[in-house]
Amino acid sequence: MTALPESGRAWHLVARPHGWPEPADVALREVPVAEPGEGRILVRNLHFSVDPYMRGRMNDVKSYTPPFELDRPMDGGAVGVVIASRAEGFAVGDHVLHGLGWREYAEVPAERAAKVDASLAPLSAYLGVLGMTGLTAYAGLFETASFKEGDIVFVSGAAGAVGSQVGQMARLRGASRVIGSAGSDEKVKLLTEEYGFDAAFNYKNGPVRDQLREAAPDGIDVYFDNVGGDHLEAALSSFNVHGRATLCGAIAQYNSTEPTPAPRNLALAIGKRLRLQGMLVGDHFDLRAQFVEDVAGWLASGELKYNETLVEGIENGFDAFLGLLRGENAGKMIVTLDS
Repeated sequence: MTALPESGRAWHLVARPHGWPEPADVALREVPVAEPGEGRILVRNLHFSVDPYMRGRMNDVKSYTPPFELDRPMDGGAVGVVIASRAEGFAVGDHVLHGLGWREYAEVPAERAAKVDASLAPLSAYLGVLGMTGLTAYAGLFETASFKEGDIVFVSGAAGAVGSQVGQMARLRGASRVIGSAGSDEKVKLLTEEYGFDAAFNYKNGPVRDQLREAAPDGIDVYFDNVGGDHLEAALSSFNVHGRATLCGAIAQYNSTEPTPAPRNLALAIGKRLRLQGMLVGDHFDLRAQFVEDVAGWLASGELKYNETLVEGIENGFDAFLGLLRGENAGKMIVTLDS
């Protein structure tokens, strides 16, 4: 049996950020590595995910997921290889998906790990297009927003990991028009030329409300909200009667230190009979089998495309997270330790 390492590095939260997170809020520390306990496996992480929701977990507030503890390793989605096992059904060499990212080595309860097949897709894809990111897009569009063929769909943060999948899935299921917003001209080009959006705009080039109105002259039926703020306000103005919004994220507000004004035109929801519904992917695991079947088929046929921004080295994990919050990623932001 191969000797286990004595220690590995893990990112710890050491202070609660005020506004934008800073390097002083975190620390990369050596932690001991030991044999796994009964019913557990020891995993060498190959990739871990950084996601916008993690910013909220840095605050000590009650939310849908517990906050990170101070002076403890942070966590999140990760995929790795089993290097020691004391759990039935898991062998050394198996690749697994689990929830103890932000570290090089993870001791994981077997019931909280799922084997993944590296021959079907790159391992990093299980953190994105075939993982929680893809399921968020799938469930948020088809279940929460009750998408139907012929809908006009607007997606904010459309070049991100979730948004890019939402737009493509809508197109594949018969949307009459798909519109996206992004934060650079390069990302706008990506949306229209690679992902097949009918129209896209750079929200930094002018008021979102005006640009959306120009891109959607016939209004919108579905809005998938990853941004909040002025994007939600713009969608309310452009909604057709009986429009539906999936409220998935509000990244524009995650680092605000002052209360963000609510949309000033929320009263439009009354006359237009709008439905604005929040969604959490954890409520939709019953869709996973159908999701994997549909998405695997679209990937195999080449109809669904995805991008990843890979940042190499655990020492660059926090910089990758900050880059995600600044919108520097195209598609899924992943920290890779596979070297």
